[in-house]
Amino acid sequence: MKVLVTGAAGFIGFHLIKALLETDLSGKEHFIVGIDNLNDYYDTGLKAERLEILNSVSTPENFTFIKLDLADRDAMSNLFSDYQFDTVINLGAQAGVRYSIENPNAYIDSNVVGFVNILEGCRHHNIKHLIYASSSSVYGMNIKQPFTTADCVDFPISLYAATKKSNELMAHSYSHLYNIPTTGLRFFTVYGPYGRPDMAYFSFTKKILAGEPIDIYNNGDMQRDFTYIDDIVKGVIRIMNRIPSPQYPTITTATAPYKIYNIGNNQPVTLRRFISAIEDACGKKAQENLLPMQAGDVPITYADIDELVDDIGFKPETSIEDGIEKFVAWYKQYYSV
Repeated sequence: MKVLVTGAAGFIGFHLIKALLETDLSGKEHFIVGIDNLNDYYDTGLKAERLEILNSVSTPENFTFIKLDLADRDAMSNLFSDYQFDTVINLGAQAGVRYSIENPNAYIDSNVVGFVNILEGCRHHNIKHLIYASSSSVYGMNIKQPFTTADCVDFPISLYAATKKSNELMAHSYSHLYNIPTTGLRFFTVYGPYGRPDMAYFSFTKKILAGEPIDIYNNGDMQRDFTYIDDIVKGVIRIMNRIPSPQYPTITTATAPYKIYNIGNNQPVTLRRFISAIEDACGKKAQENLLPMQAGDVPITYADIDELVDDIGFKPETSIEDGIEKFVAWYKQYYSV
């Protein structure tokens, strides 16, 4: 199977490719092409380290990396023509809710233009399954908990969320018009080793170990459905072989081989418990700087994962204490703290 993974040097893309390579050491089951534009949204050294690890556990027969921007229409078209992929896993995107306020064009280029280029490649090259990253951010400030994929998500409160919602809409149109099987994955606050430095758990760990104060928004009155990276990867790998069939949603006569899943821990964690887990793993107490809620942020994320469990028989199970302990151990080793 020829697999394209976008965002190969990113947090989730790196872990997914590594897991696929390590479970297919013979190189006979998968040939993986990873692409990434290696932008400087965060430390490019971390991205380079991820790629070094992927190269160390692969051979030219089962993995190749290409530096490429999703928004480059001609390059993307040539990529699909050259490799004739079976499966595409689109994890490449401009991430971050808060940064979308500062640099909206980056989100349109990567998350909208880039995603159209992915869809066009799938359309013209008989892709058997497109899996793409959506986000829990699409739920915005929905009142009903937990969030289900049947909920209305028409009220995004950040441009990042709006681009992810647009991905789901565009995927449905291509599934309907061209019979392309597509599966969207609404990830809920993914964390773990080699994670993104812009995420709260990363910056909290850095500052607590350095004895610096941490900024706590909304006075800490927030909850998140934190999902450990290994659980995310296991879910994605199982979904690779779960190709959606055409179905009739109850409110339309349109049919499409289209599916959306939540992937979350199904156990929202208070920010206080989250900070305590980091303090315990670091062996130090945090100095707190309390601040109001930031624009584009939400008070709670909580995933209903019944469909995920029913369809692929998988449920994330890593507790926040176990996951944070693993992350902090990695952080101390990686940064020689």
